[in-house]
Amino acid sequence: MKAAILREYGKDLEVADVERPDLPGDSVMVEVHAAAINPIDWIVMAGYMKEQLPYTLPWIVGYDVSGVVTEVGSGAHGFAVGDEVFARANGMQAGTMAEFSAVKATDLALKPANISHAEAAGVPLAGLTAWQALFDKGGLKAGQRVLIHAGSGGVGTLAIQIAKNAGAWVATTASAKNKDLVLGLGADQFIDYASERFEDAAEKYDLVFDMLGDDTLKRSFDAVKAGGTVVSIKGEAPSGLAADRGVSFHTFFMEPNGKQLTEIAQLISDGTIRPVVDSSFPIDDVVAAFVYARTGGPNGKVVVTLR
Repeated sequence: MKAAILREYGKDLEVADVERPDLPGDSVMVEVHAAAINPIDWIVMAGYMKEQLPYTLPWIVGYDVSGVVTEVGSGAHGFAVGDEVFARANGMQAGTMAEFSAVKATDLALKPANISHAEAAGVPLAGLTAWQALFDKGGLKAGQRVLIHAGSGGVGTLAIQIAKNAGAWVATTASAKNKDLVLGLGADQFIDYASERFEDAAEKYDLVFDMLGDDTLKRSFDAVKAGGTVVSIKGEAPSGLAADRGVSFHTFFMEPNGKQLTEIAQLISDGTIRPVVDSSFPIDDVVAAFVYARTGGPNGKVVVTLR
């Protein structure tokens, strides 16, 4: 089968013919139609997570997938041959940028019928990150004020919509050119990160969701009210900062979760939220796709198509 593979850390991907993966009993074989690019891909490709994710090279890249079930493992339940599905594949069993991928059944959800495979592929990792940040870590409740950084990105575009559906008042940071996008997704307030200081808001926030880290994360503690929460997917805050401000702080890596993805799928199916795909590239152009995803400033997701 055709796949995008990494032969050596720090090097470009190659498109090569490789053997189909084996099918573990707890998994289903997915005929892949599309797979999305995420920052975790190039972090792994650079070799920064060799201890946490000790892949054997050559390695098939990719964590997000949308496709059709072609085979069901002996111990897998809930899916049948012919089902259209999508998932954020389990870390050590990832490798979704290939014509076929074996995915744990517990990571899967049925793909919403009202979106394409390319749109669906961009949802799992970003959607689950937003869901877990807002609800599992942030404890989001209706009526709260929420600040979401990087609102025009893959995670941000979904986080805005999920938070609004939960009854929150949402502000978001983005560039001026993306003002209409984030307001169109439901944000109540747009903050131009280049010309405005988000921490100077007249009223502080109950929850701040950070996806940028560094100075943005540090300044986020000046934007949250006492007793509020800062959640980040970009590392630890300076020591003692949360305690000094009287706020809670959580940093985390998202976990694959088919049940949560099913809830997100329902919101897509009923039109409550919509995925935002910036562009798609065929698998043969995967190197160009990664260059654009890293340096082109995409709005929403960049997707690689297999069919």
